[in-house]
Amino acid sequence: MRIKYINTLFVALLFNVVACSSPEAKQKEIVKKQIEKDSISLVYNPDSADREIEAFMQHLHQKAAFNGNVLIAKKGKIIYQGSFGWANYLKKDSLKIDSKFELASVSKPLTSLGILKLVETEKLKLDQTVNDFFPAFPYPGITIQMLLTHRSGLPNYVYFAEGVWKDKKKGMTNMDAVNLLIEHKPNRYGAPNGRFHYNNSNYMVLGVIIEKVSGKDFGAYMKEVVFDPAGMKNTAALSKARYETIPTNVVGHDKVWRRSVVQNYLDGPVGDKGIYSTVQDLFLLDIALKEGRIVNKALLDSAYVPRNDAKRNLFSYGYGWRTFSPHNTQVVYHTGWWHGFRNLYVRDLTDDVTIVLLSNMANGSLVNLDSLYKILKMPVLRQNAYNANGDFVVN
Repeated sequence: MRIKYINTLFVALLFNVVACSSPEAKQKEIVKKQIEKDSISLVYNPDSADREIEAFMQHLHQKAAFNGNVLIAKKGKIIYQGSFGWANYLKKDSLKIDSKFELASVSKPLTSLGILKLVETEKLKLDQTVNDFFPAFPYPGITIQMLLTHRSGLPNYVYFAEGVWKDKKKGMTNMDAVNLLIEHKPNRYGAPNGRFHYNNSNYMVLGVIIEKVSGKDFGAYMKEVVFDPAGMKNTAALSKARYETIPTNVVGHDKVWRRSVVQNYLDGPVGDKGIYSTVQDLFLLDIALKEGRIVNKALLDSAYVPRNDAKRNLFSYGYGWRTFSPHNTQVVYHTGWWHGFRNLYVRDLTDDVTIVLLSNMANGSLVNLDSLYKILKMPVLRQNAYNANGDFVVN
C-alpha cells in the first residue's frame, strides 16, 4: 500500500514538473515577469520630481495653456510625470495619468511597427506594391516602402472624402477610403518615389494592408504584435466605423474650451491616426523597442534611417519616425494633431531620453519647448532653430 502511494505521489510530481515546463507555462512565466518589470519601470515618486521640469510644466500650463499629460524619462527612469487640466471641460473632470488620448499622427510609428512585424515574419516585403493586395488600386508602382516614407505621391483622402462620402454621420473604414480612391481616382500629388509629401493616405493604406495580410482587424492585430508585447494595457485602435461614439473620456478641444471637437466620419480610418494611448504606455513602448521585444534590431534600426532629403541637414523621415540628427546625436520623434488633440513623442536614442506630451487642447503650447530641451541637456527640437549649415541659431 505504501509503495502504491509513493508511486502515485511520484507520478503527480512528475506531471506537475512537465506541466510547469510546457511552452504555455514558460510563456506565462515570461509574461508574469515582464508585467512585474513594467510595474517597476512605472514607479514614480512625485516628491523626487525634477524641480526644473516641474517649474517649466507649470509655466507651460499657466502661460501657454497646455492641457494634458506629460511623462519624461532618462536612462529608463521616470524623472517627471503629471496631469494638467480637464479631460472634458463641460464636465470639469480632471485628467488622470492613465487618461487615454487620441494619438493622432503619433499613431504612425506604431503602424510602422505593425508593418515591420509582417516583414520580419516574411508575410510582406517592402518592395511589394499596393496593387499586389488591391489589383484595382488606380495608382500603380507604389511600394510599401514608399508608403512608410511618404513618397507615394498619393492624394490625401482626408481632403478628398469630404465631397464624396455621403453619410457624414457614419464612420468610414480604411477599405471604404481605399474604395473611394478606386472609384473616383482623384489626381495624385506626384510620381511614385518622386519626393517627400507627408500625407495621411499613406498610413491609411498601410492600415488596410495590415488587415489584408494578417487576416485580422487592425486593432486586434496591433494588440497582438505591438501593444501586448510592449505591456501597453491602456492602448487600443478605436474607429468610429465600429463605435457610434468612440469610448474615451478625454475630449479634444480646438484652441479654446468652448470648441470641443465632435467625432465624425474621418475618425473611422485608423493607422494614420485612431490609436488611443497614455503617456505611461508610450514610455513602456520605448523600453520594449530598446529591448527588442517588438521587432529585431536590424529592422528597427532601418526604421530610423533618414530616407528623404534632410531639411537644414537635420530633419528627415524614416519608416514612421521623423528623424532629427544634430551633431553626434540621433533623435526619432513624431508629432500629432487631429480633432482637438495635439501631441509630441520624442526618443533621444543617444542619451536615452523619452518625452511624451499628450494634449487635448490643440493650441500652440507645444510649439516652443526650447527650455525643456535645455533642462534635459539635449538638442533643441525645433526646425527653425537651425541655419542652413545645421547650426543652432539663438533667438
